[in-house]
Amino acid sequence: MDHPPAASGPVTIYSVAEQAGVSIATVSRVLSGQSPVSDTARDKVLAAVRDLNYVPQNSARSLASRRHHAYALVIGALTGPYYSELIMGFEEAATGYGQSVLLMVAGPRKDPLQDLAELRGRVDGVLVAHFSAPAQSLAELGARLPVVAVGRDPIPGCDLVGSENAGSGAAITRHLISLGRTKLIYVGDPDGSTDVRDRYRGFVEAHREAGLRPRKATLRVPQTEEGGASVVDRIHRRLATIDGLVCANDELALAIMDGLRRRGVVLPDQLAVVGWDDVSAARYVVPGLTTVRQPVREMGRAAAELLQARAEGAAPQQPRILPTEAIIRESCGAVPTGKRKRS
Repeated sequence: MDHPPAASGPVTIYSVAEQAGVSIATVSRVLSGQSPVSDTARDKVLAAVRDLNYVPQNSARSLASRRHHAYALVIGALTGPYYSELIMGFEEAATGYGQSVLLMVAGPRKDPLQDLAELRGRVDGVLVAHFSAPAQSLAELGARLPVVAVGRDPIPGCDLVGSENAGSGAAITRHLISLGRTKLIYVGDPDGSTDVRDRYRGFVEAHREAGLRPRKATLRVPQTEEGGASVVDRIHRRLATIDGLVCANDELALAIMDGLRRRGVVLPDQLAVVGWDDVSAARYVVPGLTTVRQPVREMGRAAAELLQARAEGAAPQQPRILPTEAIIRESCGAVPTGKRKRS
């Protein structure tokens, strides 16, 4: 059998998966013997291992005899449908690797950074999702343990999973402007997270493209139902001067829509509203909520895959940014009731 040319860099589990034409999950199952795989897949993996002379690094050798058999998922708070989707995707993939999942909600803890550091002796890798730990703390942890961050700027030594935000933020704002909605307000806190910052950046860019000046009066509130409810009265008082809201997520948008309807506001005739996430309620509320769909469950799966790859000896990868999609429904005023469209 002809062997492929020697790789320019170290051979990793990614190399084996690519050579065999299977996922790294399948490679891991074959090498660990922890989960059943088909004979065909096993033969492909073992052939790739032989052809590439793949030798697991120390971390990979320890994988076969690891003491923990667990990954940690650290989140700032357990609220809203976003986290349930992320957890399900992460757990589905981690279970496929023979890993259990330890959930840590950092918000209520007295010293979450100390608790985060102590995870090093309890788990084989950590996913940190929307928890505002200092980048330096995560970098220090990442030097000792595989770490994947979700919704953060790049951190040295850590992997990153995210969704595309700025481009879709511009697209959804551009859509409203094309409908004649030029008096827009952004609802959310651009300083609160990387994701919201980038969505707001798209909001500003769309205005600049159209030769408009975005309003400075951003309504800075937490991205929660309570945050949305807290600004309903302020929005109601300003109906004569605004014609649309671009909300940082669907929780804000849905809470605001409900509060305005209770005050007799007709949506979208008097005010267009768009959100972000495409939670299930967005499809059934009337008017249907125009939003941006992001693959949250797939982000969870990707994070587990990256943790497993690091445990198998792979170096940190380039940030894995998943695409998003604008979903056009009635709340922006573009689609008659009963007729829905994807952009």
